[in-house]
Amino acid sequence: MEEGDVVKEKVLEVKEKKKVNYSKQGKLNRAAGQRFEAKVRQHLEEMGWIVAKWMNTIDYSKNKIVPAKRKYNPFKKVMVLGTGFPDFICFKRLEGSEGENYDIIGLEVKSNGYLDKVEKDMCKWLLDNKIFSKILIAKAVRNGRKIEAEYIDFLKKYNEGQ
Repeated sequence: MEEGDVVKEKVLEVKEKKKVNYSKQGKLNRAAGQRFEAKVRQHLEEMGWIVAKWMNTIDYSKNKIVPAKRKYNPFKKVMVLGTGFPDFICFKRLEGSEGENYDIIGLEVKSNGYLDKVEKDMCKWLLDNKIFSKILIAKAVRNGRKIEAEYIDFLKKYNEGQ
């Protein structure tokens, strides 16, 4: 075997190793996101919040909140339910207040902590129309081998024109 053949063989081996199975990667990322979402929900419930899945989204043409459309997965032949924005609605009775006063917040779970433009616009609309008193973004933070949630206030992070 010549030196050129050995180099070509090595290059082919490296190319084969670098091939990414996007289907498998997507399944792993989706599962990790669901685990993190469950962890955040459990953490907030331990802090005394009542947490429920938010099943609505915003229809800009009607300028109101509408039920989120369910997504159909043809491969698993199931309907995916949790497609509302934000992910959760959380409420807690305000301490020391008379009557039935609650603090109501929206919670969007993002492992990287960043919202895209559409999500930012939705958050702004929800706050401007006083649907939520504030919106939190749950970001995954690594603490050694453990992943913990860090809660970021939307207005403090994206303080645009306020």
